[in-house]
Amino acid sequence: MMALWCQERKGKLLFRVLVQPRASANRVVGLHGDVVKVSLTAPPVDGAANKLCREFLARILGIAKSKVELVSGETARLKTFAVEGLSVDELQERLGVS
Repeated sequence: MMALWCQERKGKLLFRVLVQPRASANRVVGLHGDVVKVSLTAPPVDGAANKLCREFLARILGIAKSKVELVSGETARLKTFAVEGLSVDELQERLGVS
């Protein structure tokens, strides 16, 4: 069953992430409505938070950084990411959300 916060398109899973920059630690906070909230230590300057978010998601999901794509929201706190190589169940389990 497809999660409400996740969509499948062209073999990739798309999901929205709400980024809280300048946090004390990098972590997945959990689901907030139809978005996954992520706290990051990086500031929202010069793409630092985007880079860290992509790297953090790749590490948490156990996939290569090249499999994590920022689709939209480059200058916003609300971002859409696409990942490939995971099922919806794997994505939910690895992010610790349902």
